[in-house]
Amino acid sequence: MRELEVDALLLSHGADLPWLTGYRAMPLERLTMLVLRADGDPVMVVPALEAPRVAEADDLFAMEPWTDSQDPIELVLSVLGGPRGASSHPLRLAISDRAWAASVLSLQHQLPGASWLEASVVTSPIRAVKDATELEALHEAAAAADRVAAMLQGGEIGLLGRTESEVSDHIGSLLIEGGHQQVNFAIVGSGPNAASPHHEPGRRVIGRNETVVCDFGGTYSLDDDVGYCSDITRTVVTGPPSGEIDECYQVLLTAQQAAVDSARAGVTAEHVDHVARQIIEDAGFGALFMHRTGHGIGIEAHEDPYLVVGNSEPLQPGHAFSVEPGIYQPDRFGMRLEDIVVIGEDGSPEPLNAADHRMAIVDA
Repeated sequence: MRELEVDALLLSHGADLPWLTGYRAMPLERLTMLVLRADGDPVMVVPALEAPRVAEADDLFAMEPWTDSQDPIELVLSVLGGPRGASSHPLRLAISDRAWAASVLSLQHQLPGASWLEASVVTSPIRAVKDATELEALHEAAAAADRVAAMLQGGEIGLLGRTESEVSDHIGSLLIEGGHQQVNFAIVGSGPNAASPHHEPGRRVIGRNETVVCDFGGTYSLDDDVGYCSDITRTVVTGPPSGEIDECYQVLLTAQQAAVDSARAGVTAEHVDHVARQIIEDAGFGALFMHRTGHGIGIEAHEDPYLVVGNSEPLQPGHAFSVEPGIYQPDRFGMRLEDIVVIGEDGSPEPLNAADHRMAIVDA
């Protein structure tokens, strides 16, 4: 914060608050805000009815509960030192990227001389480098997702004759049974729907000889902590694949594995994207790969670092991210292959997912 000349972090909804305090604010209109000053003790402004949910943390922050008869914005201002006009020494404040707009606008109205930036400018570079405890949680989350992926590939999750939404619900229930506290998503796209990377599972009944893209993940907690995310994608075929589908998958597998191998400390995030993209382009499928190669993962399913063109940030030990190229033939079929990868202490890539990478044929 001092390096960036930030006077205070104002953390509300989003992942920064639980990352620092262990407390995740409910997504309600009542304001919860940790006021973390560069100089001075941090204070948690929290609705009185939510205060019992905040673990005792006297060594981390003071509590300032507020009732419905009080204005929480005024409490935040008092912690900051009171309202300041344009003539006062201007504050430089970093506020949660996902704070309610109403809260941001109220604070800006009361602090007309302040300058503002996203809290992620301060927190993301720190959050992106996972410590040993965080890496353990990511390992456990990935292993739990792997078990579900293995069931999918082994035919234990019925596909034929079921709707995409039924399969999605089944995958979600298995994530919970396997130790996840929450299902974040369970994408199931079959046949032509598999060509839509973020397809919403619907009433379409899965038929024979189709690719089925299953991309799923959830939040997994160790010892009742705030939880870290899993994210895996495996594509299966409901019957012998056509020559075209087999050719595309072999290109996809080669691209994904080459990208994983290239992800080493000192290599830029965009280089990993380039490695995957170049292989797919050289095979003539470049126009069918329309999204970035990967995203960081931690408390949030998507966070820094992003493996995308234009991101020249060097990877470093402790970075955790997905590697997930895809090939999508509009209105016909699609496929994606995704693992979570961590940069190890020696600078080499350590894939967290071990589920079979070969194209599984599921005739069930």
